[in-house]
Amino acid sequence: MRNQPTTAKPKNQPVHHIRSGAVSASIWRQETGKGPVFNVTFQRSYKDGEDWKTSTTFGRGNLLVLGLIAARAFEWISSQPRTPRL
Repeated sequence: MRNQPTTAKPKNQPVHHIRSGAVSASIWRQETGKGPVFNVTFQRSYKDGEDWKTSTTFGRGNLLVLGLIAARAFEWISSQPRTPRL
């Protein structure tokens, strides 16, 4: 039996990143019949000993930055064309 080459699907990658300090946003694009839909995930980076880790929880000191990044994500998404990709 011959080894068949696998056709791996490319991993879904964010279309845009926004970062300010330890807080960042990843913007994801999903194609639909009515045009693209964008979703945003937020994360906070922190160092645990020698290792860098991420979290999706935010403390009081991160909330203003989170709001700023959310506003930037909104502006970026608003500037994108609303037509479906061919």
